[in-house]
Amino acid sequence: MGGSVSCCISPGESPKIHRREVELEECPITTTEDVSEDTGTYLQHISDRELPDELAQEANPSDHPRASTLFLNKSQTDVREKRKSNYLNHMSLGLLTKKYSSCSTIFIDDSTVSQPNLKSTVKCVTLAIYYHIKNRDSNRSLDIFDEKMHPLSREKVPDDYSVVDPEHKLIYRFVRTLFSSAQLTAECAIVTLVYLERLLTYAEMDICPCNWKRIVLGAILLASKVWDDQAVWNVDYCQILKDITVEDMNEMERHFLELLQFNINVPASVYAKYYFDLRSLADDNNLSFPLEPLSNKRAQKLEAISRLCEDKYKDLSKSAMRRSLSADNLVGVRHSQAVLS
Repeated sequence: MGGSVSCCISPGESPKIHRREVELEECPITTTEDVSEDTGTYLQHISDRELPDELAQEANPSDHPRASTLFLNKSQTDVREKRKSNYLNHMSLGLLTKKYSSCSTIFIDDSTVSQPNLKSTVKCVTLAIYYHIKNRDSNRSLDIFDEKMHPLSREKVPDDYSVVDPEHKLIYRFVRTLFSSAQLTAECAIVTLVYLERLLTYAEMDICPCNWKRIVLGAILLASKVWDDQAVWNVDYCQILKDITVEDMNEMERHFLELLQFNINVPASVYAKYYFDLRSLADDNNLSFPLEPLSNKRAQKLEAISRLCEDKYKDLSKSAMRRSLSADNLVGVRHSQAVLS
């Protein structure tokens, strides 16, 4: 409506476009060459100036739901190599241990987009961080995240700390310690990954062996404060990581927020995209979520949740119908009941 890009399929059928064409015929277009020096400098239209920013935002996966996540793209090279090496007689070894539902048994996992499984989600997030480090484009970093300049422990930092890539187990052990000690949730792990990729995009830097611990720590610190109602204080992290100071934590948090341009908003669509991309990453690397047979107790619980949601949406539809009747003065409108089988 008024933008430079129209969503109409057939422009000839739009009266606004026809009216616009008549106006353009009556008013000839003036180019920059026709503008004299007395009229001033040619000014670009505001929509033309804002369009590149919108396109840049759509390319950022942490802000736009349609942009592909960075970690999934970086993992594709290794995934293709694993598929070539693991296939034996046209069958993947991971498929031999996978559980499948049958007529008598239904296997389901307890992980949903609203309540993810904590252990599996942390494993997937640390695997995404591992692929970020392994398949990084360069070693762009900032001093505030350099572990040698700002060590997390009193132990001497190895000389090859900026060269040797950490293994997935080491990253998982570091993140698991923080989550178990601070009692963080699985949703916080997903938001941590969103903030991490947003930092890499906004600051135009890479996560590498010399800075991955402090970047992950800053993302966890910020995600726990934004997501959890009772956030963990910076001094509490100093008790988990014994040798770090509160002043260092505060300084790192300030720099992290400034690099994010204080954009800590995570839309629901972006959160859901990261959750399902993490599940895709788990399937590609044979990190299946724990499956359990559907028991009678579990089935009754799912049925109760389904009824609760159904009653909630019924109340919403009734209230919307009452507003429609009062606005349009409609009476006697009936809805046919849908039959779900």
